Amino acid sequence: MNRTDRLVAIVLFLQGRRLVRAEDLASHFEVSLRTIYRDIAALGEAGVPISGEAGVGYNLVKSYHLPPVLFTAEEAAALFVGGELVKRLADTSLRAPADSALLKIRSVLPTERKDELQRLEQATVISGLQRPPPGISSETLRPIQQALIGRRVLRLVYRARARTEDTLRDVEPMGTVFAGSVWYLVAWCRLRGEVRHFRLDRIRKLELAAERFVPRQDFDLQRHLAEIEADSPKIEVLLQVAPTALERVRAESYTGVLAEKAGGRSVEVRLLTYSLEWCSRWILSFGGDVQAVAPSTLRTQVATLARAAAQQHG
Repeated sequence: MNRTDRLVAIVLFLQGRRLVRAEDLASHFEVSLRTIYRDIAALGEAGVPISGEAGVGYNLVKSYHLPPVLFTAEEAAALFVGGELVKRLADTSLRAPADSALLKIRSVLPTERKDELQRLEQATVISGLQRPPPGISSETLRPIQQALIGRRVLRLVYRARARTEDTLRDVEPMGTVFAGSVWYLVAWCRLRGEVRHFRLDRIRKLELAAERFVPRQDFDLQRHLAEIEADSPKIEVLLQVAPTALERVRAESYTGVLAEKAGGRSVEVRLLTYSLEWCSRWILSFGGDVQAVAPSTLRTQVATLARAAAQQHG
């Protein structure tokens, strides 16, 4: 992105938010803090009314707005594909808002762009993506988003994996996470007195309470997830991988491949896994293209699963 485009993008970024830190701008545009300071100064000299306070952030004067900006072909295409992914990956509560947003995008496009988007729509098929299985309702995510926006307490009837009975939880929502084809609610659980992760497909009942809560200022969702990632125990495994399966192994390894060593007809691959049980099932999905070498526990689990599958299929 050249500087002119970045300056316009900074104004749009500020226009869509109440207060923005210089650090957030630098991270979003992948430039240094010094560059952001120079850009803000340049915008001020150009007459853009930006106010700022050291250590707090920048904001645009409320009465200032850029005129409507036409989407480029690339931007319109990206928004179309993004909208289609939202409709498939999120639950049904977001389908209608996504459709409405796409209609509004189409309405501001010139005729040429509308034709381009229609051709793209006819030539695009997104398959193989499944929404997470719903709990009591297929419209769970939207009220959670409303609670996040309004800082309102949620009352959940929840069934944890290791339990057979439901528990009633009053929680203060902190964020949502989509990982491993499952949506999670990250929230302060008043019952347990700590931050907990709730799978949306295990929520039996959901009520948006009128009570509002004060957000915990020391909590940052990205930092929280990074800390969990760093603290999660990982197990190193050794695999023999056929060259034809190597790209898939690289793509599907959650933690990435540690090392590769070519040898004969296969490649020796070292990687980390959070679960030997998951890893053994993953290895079997490759048929004979991936072999577990170490640890011995992993080899045993793969062999046990393979025998069970063979027996089941005669």
